[in-house]
Amino acid sequence: MESKWNTLREAMDSTTHKGTHFSEQQKQEIWEKIRSDNSSMNDQPKKVVMFAITTVAAAIFLLLLTIEFIGVNESPPGMEDGSLVVADEWEVRHEYSENGEVLFRVFPDNGLTAGETYGYLFSFTEDFDVFKGKYLAIYAQHKETGQRINVLFGKRITEPSHGYQSLERFTPFLAVPYGGLWKYEVFIKGELYGDVVLSVNEKQKGTLFLPEGIPDYVQEPDFGQINWDRKAVEFGRNMVGNENKSGVIGAQMPSLSGQKWMWHIWGERGRELTVVGYHRETESVHQILKNSWSIGLGGENNGADAHTPSTVIVPIRGEWALLLYVDGELFDILVYEFEE
Repeated sequence: MESKWNTLREAMDSTTHKGTHFSEQQKQEIWEKIRSDNSSMNDQPKKVVMFAITTVAAAIFLLLLTIEFIGVNESPPGMEDGSLVVADEWEVRHEYSENGEVLFRVFPDNGLTAGETYGYLFSFTEDFDVFKGKYLAIYAQHKETGQRINVLFGKRITEPSHGYQSLERFTPFLAVPYGGLWKYEVFIKGELYGDVVLSVNEKQKGTLFLPEGIPDYVQEPDFGQINWDRKAVEFGRNMVGNENKSGVIGAQMPSLSGQKWMWHIWGERGRELTVVGYHRETESVHQILKNSWSIGLGGENNGADAHTPSTVIVPIRGEWALLLYVDGELFDILVYEFEE
């Protein structure tokens, strides 16, 4: 196993410090820490201040780099030793209360359907100071399968809802893959704030919903080109994909909660790579790259004509087809099965 890790690290060494490795949330947290340390040490000599700042930033950088590249994944909020810790309450409920006081209500679309993106209007009742400057995330757990996915990555709250004093009209756009009962858990600054239970309609078999924000050049007929029998295979330096076309370092060690992959393209020197995930069982389309649908491509690496690193999140177990677009044109389709 150690030799496999060494080979993987060696293959990725040439681009470890290239590209974007931090999300906006991570960047903000680093700078906030730096500013905090700097303000508390104003009476110290400049050299000492700079040393402390550099040490803090370097420590955070190394920690995040280790998590992303070596495949060590943080457990999502509400997880202890890999076991989900939530109350077993599944009665449909559109509001959350504590001590007789309603903390928030949610007003979902009446036609809420699996596989399609909808706006969920959350109306919070507490003063804005409770949320200001903090990160708000939402997880959803499916009653029937027990699967739990992050439907809203941490969003930093900087201002109230437009025209209101607090978050009376906080409206994220979310999608879940299955019909049935879903428990939506709201986290503020990494701590469970409250939850609601909503009923989601099953989608009609054969209906394909393209999520809001997906690039215009992604069209429904593209998904008809998927060949589920053409599985991605291992080749070269721990590469998994379609040899001499496209391949990924990192895909042979899949993770449902986030992992660093290195994409490789042969025969093209494009500027931008778009990745669109299609889950076979639920017939649903998903964003796979953590921060966006697309990412910039770099130059040659590991024998490929173009490459780029990225963080990927595969939200559901099962068979996946990853449609790769280079500069807006469908380039290749990678078929994987993720069970871990």
